[in-house]
Amino acid sequence: MNCIIIDDEETSRAIIQQLCSQVDQLDVINEFPNAIQAMKFLNTNSVDLIFLDIHMPDFTGFDFIQTLKNPPKIVLITSDKNFALEAFEYDCIVDYLVKPITLPRFLKAIQKAESKETSVSTNSTESVSGISSEENDLYVNIDRRLIKIDIPTINIIEAKGDYILIKTENQNYTVHSTLKKIEEKLPDDLFLKVHRSYIINTKKIIDIEDNSVLIKKDVIPVSRSNRPELMKRLNLL
Repeated sequence: MNCIIIDDEETSRAIIQQLCSQVDQLDVINEFPNAIQAMKFLNTNSVDLIFLDIHMPDFTGFDFIQTLKNPPKIVLITSDKNFALEAFEYDCIVDYLVKPITLPRFLKAIQKAESKETSVSTNSTESVSGISSEENDLYVNIDRRLIKIDIPTINIIEAKGDYILIKTENQNYTVHSTLKKIEEKLPDDLFLKVHRSYIINTKKIIDIEDNSVLIKKDVIPVSRSNRPELMKRLNLL
């Protein structure tokens, strides 16, 4: 795979270059101290993989990704664990490496890039941010902590401006996100958007009356356009 390195620290670029040299299938064709130079290079060149730092002057790694129309696979490299949740929102990001990077962890990232995986993980052995379909886990970033939520326990998700309120069986969580972002990460067989401000777990419905549903003690409005799909989901007698 042809790859490039984008990092404003010369030492970091040298370390990544050295790690790449130990992997036969990687060919580093260029490296850049900032995103602007890399953007100019990519205007006339294509690569298979980018090793990208998040914190850089002028342009952050996320700013850079948003300028790419058809981004290649990207491995984020940073000393900050707090952006793992945001990283998961980009399909092109195949892994999230936290400095200092060990060779075994680096090789794992390359394996993900080769298999086109898009799950994000840190240097720890547990996954962070996002959903594991096998384990039914959702990780949310709250006060710089990644909190695990068991997806089937979610009753309601409500949009509140720039935040969403996730109500579970035992606890509520306020998360800086949008309804659209979390909707993409929830299993379709359990959850349905019934209103522009609400997503519900259809298995938790207690009662339906007119244009509303009852889940625990919450009465949730159902929009006219979403009601037909809700009725399809129900096991009607």
